Amino acid sequence: MQNYISVQLDQAIDEELERLTGALIKDLRERWKDLFGSDPSKAFGPDLLRRAIAQKIQEQAYGGLNPSAQRELNQIIKLHSDKSGSKAELPRRIKPGAIVLREWKGQTHRVTVLSKGFYYNAESYQSLSEVARAITGTRWNGPKFFGLRKPEPSKAKGASNKAKAKGDRGKARRRDADKTSVTALGARS
Repeated sequence: MQNYISVQLDQAIDEELERLTGALIKDLRERWKDLFGSDPSKAFGPDLLRRAIAQKIQEQAYGGLNPSAQRELNQIIKLHSDKSGSKAELPRRIKPGAIVLREWKGQTHRVTVLSKGFYYNAESYQSLSEVARAITGTRWNGPKFFGLRKPEPSKAKGASNKAKAKGDRGKARRRDADKTSVTALGARS
């Protein structure tokens, strides 16, 4: 009898998951609201809605994470969330065709995002870090150099303390950094 019930449950879940593949976004949003008790973010597309709904359906039927795994996941989320209690920040993705601008040492550098790589100064590069190195002559994290990633607060404080220790040379570097401006067009958060 127990085996018959689990086979029926498996079939019912399979059927429900199959219906999700052809569901319209308005239906997916309604199903989300039924399962999660709130409206989904407007930023959630149909693919993300389908995946989250499917996960929730299976979790309700078969059980969720065990308590120790849930605690570990909560700790990871807490580590990656900022102190104000907001949600973890996801990295930005830049669409092909976007132009990323960076002023460095009085010169504006323009980088075009390609479907596979970046175009700068009549050359193609595989990463923004390669472009940043071409501009500065030193190793840089490309997304940080172009202002697409926020600096970590603890590292920023440490960097300013190091600059103070270097005296006037450090002050000159900070002044130069303050003069830079970054603009990313077509970036998605």
